Amino acid sequence: MSRDRPRPRWRDEQLVEALVPTPLPVASPEPAPLPTLPAPAARTGDGVLFDVARPDAAGRVTARALLRALDWIPGLTLHVDVVTGAILITPAVDGAQVVGARKELPLPAAARHLCGIATGEPVLLAALPRQNRILVHPSHTITAVLADLHARILAEPS
Repeated sequence: MSRDRPRPRWRDEQLVEALVPTPLPVASPEPAPLPTLPAPAARTGDGVLFDVARPDAAGRVTARALLRALDWIPGLTLHVDVVTGAILITPAVDGAQVVGARKELPLPAAARHLCGIATGEPVLLAALPRQNRILVHPSHTITAVLADLHARILAEPS
């Protein structure tokens, strides 16, 4: 008698091995197929680098990674302009602004006011290395763009 079989209840009871069936081997079930993932979305933002910052009380934002990617160093003179609700920053020999010693970008009060950027409010910085410029987008613009995108995504049939 094997150890894993139950003991007889009575002393004179004995199991007859020929009558006790041997358990059949159970095959492992086939693994479920993995779902097919959708193709990755087309990458239209190649060559654009992003960062998020909050302007301080003086209107400066820190963007070290973007400045490093553009090879902008402290003391570089900049031209700052407002274009379609965003702040456009480009290097200029006769620029009125400069990259700060702590690698911060100046956002002049007039430009912030025209774009509706408040102190401490997050902004999206988009560096375009091929054009050697940075665009600063206010959070309300990003919110509106994403709301439109989400509305279109949710309206599409699955």
